[in-house]
Amino acid sequence: MRAGYLGPKATFTDIAVQNAFPDVERIAYTTIPDCFKAVKNKEVDMAIVPFENALEGSVHLTTDYLFHETNPPIRAEIIVPIQQHLMVHPMQYNKWNEVERILSHPHALAQCHKFLHQQFRGVTLEQMTSTAAAAKYVSEHPESNMAAIANELAAEKYNLQIVKENIHDYDFNHTRFIVLAHNDTEILPSLTSTYEKTTIMVTLPSDRAGSLHQVLSAFAWRKINLSKIESRPLKTGLGHYFFMIDINQTYEDQLVKNAIEEIESLGCQVKSLGSYFSYHTQK
Repeated sequence: MRAGYLGPKATFTDIAVQNAFPDVERIAYTTIPDCFKAVKNKEVDMAIVPFENALEGSVHLTTDYLFHETNPPIRAEIIVPIQQHLMVHPMQYNKWNEVERILSHPHALAQCHKFLHQQFRGVTLEQMTSTAAAAKYVSEHPESNMAAIANELAAEKYNLQIVKENIHDYDFNHTRFIVLAHNDTEILPSLTSTYEKTTIMVTLPSDRAGSLHQVLSAFAWRKINLSKIESRPLKTGLGHYFFMIDINQTYEDQLVKNAIEEIESLGCQVKSLGSYFSYHTQK
């Protein structure tokens, strides 16, 4: 099997794939849209992309592609603990506290905001497509006194030295990664699952007071637990949104089916992204 993931090698997405699918062929893509395109066109059997971080919230690019594009269903989610480290090229080790630039993914920079503000106030922060891309760039420019924020695997892969460990602002730093695939028969992560859930996208009827209340009531009176609700712009004008909802039950549950039928009868549009198990990894 072939698994596409947000690369380059040694990203947190790569770690998620290695933990969940140790025997697959891993293929790195530069961007999240490239991962979506690869699985949509069946260049790979599955695509694994970041979906939500405990500190910084949803990965908006992933959410928007799930809503606006036609994609395979979500077949699983993998939750990975995130540890961010500051690393430099060995040639710059003695001057690491004088770095002129710090590179990383925007979420990683935000996760380490307090540390960066206290220790490197005024230093230029540069956004990269991934934490591993930042580490790779630093490794390729030994003459520049700059640092990357990335994981331990990236430091090992790109021969960088970690100068400060665990610089994220809060201890509970985890990221959800989702697995997209046309066929679910072989999507069996080698991890222990916790529970099954369903993710839907809901678009409300325009200009009707109480629509969101009615949607939530359809789940509430049936005692269906929702673990997340989030709004995102429809990109059709100010004040126009769709809602992403996580349901802690399978789509096949009759109560869930009835709730969705009720929502649709209210004039809402519902897009199901799939029912899937949640898996946790310890590293």
